[in-house]
Amino acid sequence: QVQLVESGGGSVQPGQSLRLACSASGSGFGVGTAAWYRQVPGKERESVAVLTPAAPIKYAGSVKGRFTISMDAAKTTVYLQMDALQPDDTGTYYCYGYLYGDDYRWHTYWGQGTQVTVSS
Repeated sequence: QVQLVESGGGSVQPGQSLRLACSASGSGFGVGTAAWYRQVPGKERESVAVLTPAAPIKYAGSVKGRFTISMDAAKTTVYLQMDALQPDDTGTYYCYGYLYGDDYRWHTYWGQGTQVTVSS
C-alpha cells in the first residue's frame, strides 16, 4: 500500500510563490503517473499538472507558465512550484498517483490534501 503525503501549503499574497511536495511511500512513483489536482468548495476537483513518463507534461491553461511540476531522481517525491500566485489559485491541492503495484496491477492513490490560500 502506497501513501502520498503532501506538504508545503500555506497562505501567501498575490504574486508570491509556494512549493508543494508530495512524498510516496514504498517504491515511490516508479513508472507511474504523478499529478496535482485542486479543489475549491462547490466545484469539482480539477487537474492542475500531470507528469507521465515519456509523455509531455500537461498543465491547466490557467496555470501554464506559472506552475511547474517536477520529480526527484529517486522518483519518490513530486513537486509543484507555484509562482505568481493569484487569488483564483486558492484551494485544496491534492497529490495523485497512478502507480504500478507489486501485485502487477495499476492503482490510484490520493494524498490528504494541503490548503493554499492566496489573498491580500
